[in-house]
Amino acid sequence: MDPHILMSFVITIFVATMMVTAGFDVPLLAFEEGYSPLFGEGNLIRSVDGRNVHLILNHNSGFISTEMYHHGLFSASIKLPSDYTAGIVVAFYTSNGDVFEKNHDELDFEFLGNIRGKEWRVQTNVYGNGSVSRGREERYNLPFDPTKEFHRYSIIWTTENIIFYIDDTPIREVRRTEAMGGDYPSKPMSLYATIWDASNWATSGGRYKVDYSYAPFVSEFTDLALLGCRLDPLQQIPSAMKNCSADDAELMATGLAAMTPEKRQAMLAFRQRYMTYSFCYDTKRYPVTFPDCDLVESERSRFRDTGHLRPGGNNRATAARRVKPAKSRRIRVSGTYPKKQADM
Repeated sequence: MDPHILMSFVITIFVATMMVTAGFDVPLLAFEEGYSPLFGEGNLIRSVDGRNVHLILNHNSGFISTEMYHHGLFSASIKLPSDYTAGIVVAFYTSNGDVFEKNHDELDFEFLGNIRGKEWRVQTNVYGNGSVSRGREERYNLPFDPTKEFHRYSIIWTTENIIFYIDDTPIREVRRTEAMGGDYPSKPMSLYATIWDASNWATSGGRYKVDYSYAPFVSEFTDLALLGCRLDPLQQIPSAMKNCSADDAELMATGLAAMTPEKRQAMLAFRQRYMTYSFCYDTKRYPVTFPDCDLVESERSRFRDTGHLRPGGNNRATAARRVKPAKSRRIRVSGTYPKKQADM
């Protein structure tokens, strides 16, 4: 067998028929109903019933939604590759870069592989109107082993705010402000899921590369959900928006865009325990604080002027219940994460 095939990436997508989120029914799409291969189509293998799809590819692999959405909920339960994963990036994100090359918008979950025995990390990015030089990056350690069990990762994007969720817990909110201007994503975006070789930067700044002797690297996706207003990006947005009112109401009815006091407390607790980098505290890179930054003194004291966590900066505050993968297809919108079992 071709050794490159032996070293291929594999993405497994399990598709179900229905899920319930926060008391609101959200239908899950069969792959052919909402997605198409992004590259590597010749390696797409489907089960007889069409509900299980394997993508077997070399180096880079991915899929994309067949529609673009002007605001929405983008969600999937994901299990990441195990063992030695240095240099590997699994990304779950929205973007319109294929349509707006010079002024694209993007919202990212980027899962950054690591050398064996170290935690996987996740980075969130917010780009608006081509603002690649100010991507509003934040990085966190994951409070569980994401290679052992599925965990749900969700992005909700409305006219007023963007919230990133891990399972029940919101980990980041970006609220739209007038001062943000075009930095707030405003154009229709597609949903992407990819796995790719980022040896030049993903692990310790590129010090550790992808080692293909550990391939295949397998990332699994299940419970794929898309909810929002489907919109042709080449339409005039203001005139088309009148057709989005019902979709926007459906999106808001999930309750996921509302930041309750309980969810805000859970978010702050997560960030206190697990955030390792924030652009808001990176005064070397960004001497002028961004208008959407909520500077929290308890956070500020933990970070250096590079935005990275100070040595010993993690707060060993009392944690709540241990998060386990849901047995039902329910996304809850409250709860917090436990302490890790060991330090980095």
